[in-house]
Amino acid sequence: MITWLRIGCAVFVICVVSLVLLPLQILCLRFDWKLRRYLPRSWHRIICYWLGIRIHVVGELERRRPLMLASNHASWLDILVLSAVADVAFIAKSEVRDWPVFGLFAQWQKSVFIEREQKRKTGDQVSEIAERMANGEIMVLFPEGTTSDGNRLLDVKSSLFGAAAAALPKTPDAVVHVQPVAVAYTRVHGVAMGRYYRPLAAWPGDIELMPHLKGIFACGAIDVDVCFGEAVDYRADTNRKEVSATVARRIRSMLAGRLLGREIA
Repeated sequence: MITWLRIGCAVFVICVVSLVLLPLQILCLRFDWKLRRYLPRSWHRIICYWLGIRIHVVGELERRRPLMLASNHASWLDILVLSAVADVAFIAKSEVRDWPVFGLFAQWQKSVFIEREQKRKTGDQVSEIAERMANGEIMVLFPEGTTSDGNRLLDVKSSLFGAAAAALPKTPDAVVHVQPVAVAYTRVHGVAMGRYYRPLAAWPGDIELMPHLKGIFACGAIDVDVCFGEAVDYRADTNRKEVSATVARRIRSMLAGRLLGREIA
């Protein structure tokens, strides 16, 4: 009874907040007001609070711009968590645009949807990412290209870092800062998750969205660590595969450290 009462309160608050903030965000998008960059953070903080997502930040967000965040991707929750921590926009695969509910939220946050099969459109989208980073927006890239089980980092696709290279001509110092980020789901109700319970938060592709969302509401107490690593400078003479390998190594180290409950150098 208490669980369903808590879920009902959470749904009510989320709906009320959404009815207030979403029309304002749509208006900001319509006229491209800068406020559109900052409203999602407030919304996501409220959502995380009422879902019982407790966020612990380790390290600091890179202060220099232009900035691209490269993060592991375990769940749709990553988007809520990262958006609650910083004013960001996402680089997503085109399929996300058609997802129920989340597709609309992604559009309202002005995500860039990559059409990987259509090379001509991909070029335009990469140019948009470059332009927005050059204007000070923080873009989040999930270089695995898909979600995982939350216990490890999948293979990183170096081609997805092409947006950083495309932004170089638009930057005053001809450098883009790529900061690795590890999102680690560590506890449920204060108890270490371990591999067995991590699927409560992680969302691999073979799990349906709505049952997983219902499970998150029912759980009501998940701890997540967001670790910011040392940024990599991407310049004109930078090797994209080397940057990809460095970023992947740093994400793996931070992710393993948080999941094991200790730091790994």
